[in-house]
This record gives sequence, structure tokens and C-alpha cells, in this order.
Amino acid sequence: MGALAPSSASAATRPDAVQPGLNALVSADGMPAALASVKGRDGRTHTYTAGVGNLATGAPVPRDGQVRIGSNTKAFTAVVVLQLVAEGRIDLDAWVDTYLPGLVRGEGIDGRRITVRQLLQQTSGLPNYTEYDLQLRNYKPLELVDIALRHPARFIPGEKWEYSNTNYVLAGLIVEKVTSRPIAKELERRIIKPLGLRHTYFPAPGDVTIREPHPQGYDRESASAPLRDITEMDPSWTWAAGQLISTNSDLNRFYTALLSPGRLLPAAQLAQMRTTVPAESTFGPGARYGLGLVSKPLSCGRGGLYWGHGGSFPGYETRGGATDDGRAANVAVTIQPTDKSAMTRVDAVVETALCG
Repeated sequence: MGALAPSSASAATRPDAVQPGLNALVSADGMPAALASVKGRDGRTHTYTAGVGNLATGAPVPRDGQVRIGSNTKAFTAVVVLQLVAEGRIDLDAWVDTYLPGLVRGEGIDGRRITVRQLLQQTSGLPNYTEYDLQLRNYKPLELVDIALRHPARFIPGEKWEYSNTNYVLAGLIVEKVTSRPIAKELERRIIKPLGLRHTYFPAPGDVTIREPHPQGYDRESASAPLRDITEMDPSWTWAAGQLISTNSDLNRFYTALLSPGRLLPAAQLAQMRTTVPAESTFGPGARYGLGLVSKPLSCGRGGLYWGHGGSFPGYETRGGATDDGRAANVAVTIQPTDKSAMTRVDAVVETALCG
């Protein structure tokens, strides 16, 4: 598999370690393709690709191509909820039943004892519906909630932290109840259009395609099985928890804007979003979870943190985020790594980009 040289929005030609990192993900870890976009504090952007965009045709990887960004969608959904908090239309510490009366009931589960904040912070104790049997078909959000509610609570709300996509389906339903508009329209109106995210969209129901140039996404049933193309898929099973399609550069623009008080959120709501609890079990050493936002430490000389989320969707994995001083980097690969060490190496490319 070949590699393409980096391009830049500037005339800079200095060597860096991002391209070799992507090349290694392809050559050593066997990922079909890897893409990255890196923005410096000066605003200049460098994009990179490695591997092959389509194994069947040998087509190159589209530079800054669209990918399914999975759970990065949660950060977008959380922003909309927090904007509605700033508008006085949602109370973070109100019970879920305030907005979705009678919906959240099950064994050890009661929407009169779970707050909106606990949904966004993943401390609700709600079962994760994606851990149970899902079919390759179109789902309505309430069907996803119903799958979760057939199983007992994981813990008492607020007692601990545990990742659950169910939390963000409910957050999306709250947005729709409060605004009387589809979550897709609210994401577009409040985030995508104002930031000029021209390559970001929430697929319509039943839309299995990716609109713009994109690398194909792949999967394999076992380590020895052949790769199969799973690019086209109905994403409705992720909804407000993971349905968005975007590019690395659009994600950089989003996370950079998010960390700037007043651009997407007032300072008070941004501070709430950045109030974190430990989340190392899912996101790795030093990771902490806010309200749809993850902080991870940087080990380079500059130190500090970067803020993002990351996302997993069949065929694609994305990692990255932004720093408070304006650096941003996002990396995408076209298979979900099952090897934790491979995932660590994806994270390492992000850190290399932010530290370079």
C-alpha cells in the first residue's frame, strides 16, 4: 500500500512525524487507509493520507475525505443541549422525566431519579443498547431506548461512570421535545451552518451512503478473515449518539470553536462541559469525561491537555481534539481496530501532531 505526501494550506515544507505515523498504521497495523488533518496555532492546516482508499479499485485516499465520525456526534449533541441550558429551556439538574415523562422505566431504572447532567456525563447507570442484539435495519430512537430498558440498571445514578450510547439517544429526544424540531435540524442550525462545516451532515433516515469523496470503510470477522467493504450502512442505530458524517478538518474547526468561550457556548456552559470525572476505562490513561467532551493529557514538553471525543463506527475510527492555545488534530482510519495496542498507536499519531 502506498502513501501520499502531506499537503498544506501554507507553503511550509518542514519535515514532521505525522506522515510516518500514518504510514506505520497502514504498513505495520494493516489498516487499509489513514487520514489526518493538523491545524497549528497560526491557523495553517496540513492534511495527510496513507494507504489505499478503495481496495477493490486501488483508488487513492481522498485528501480530507468524509468518514463516519461515530461518537464525536456526542459532543455536537451535548453542545445543543447546553445551548438550550443557556437559553433557559433545559435545566442540567432537572430529572429526565421533566422532559420525557414516563419514558425511562425499567429494572432499577427511573427517569424521576436521573438528571440531564447524568445523561451527558455518562453517570446515569443506564444500560448501553449497543451491547445487545442489533440488526442491520432502520431504527427509530424510541426502539433503541426500548432495547436498553429491557435490561437492568448498571448502577445507581451518580454512583460511578460508565459509557452508554443510551444516554445520548435520550439527550437527542430531549432536544426534540424542547425545540419541537428534529435533532438533525438543530445540529445544522446551531453548529454546522454557523461554523461553516461544509462537509458535515446528519444522514437522512435510510441514507446508507456517504455523499462526498471518501475512503471505503472495512471490517473483518476475525484476524485471519478477509477485509470486507462495509461503507454503505444505515446509521440510524447510532442517531444522536453517533450518526454524523464529517472530515478531519471540519472536526478540527468544531473542537477549536468549542473551546473558544462565546463561539458555540457561553463561558458558564463551557465550564460545565469541561467539568470532568475519570474515564480511563474507556479512553485510556489520564482521560476524563465532561459533558460529551473528553480531556486527555499531552506528554510532550508543552504539557497540558487536549479536548475532543473520538468515535467508533463500523468501518471507521476517529481520534483527535484541540488545545486551548489553538492547536488541533484529527486522525481517521478505515477499520475499527480490535487490538488495543493498535488503537494506542492511533492516539500516538494525534499526540505527535499536537506536539509537533
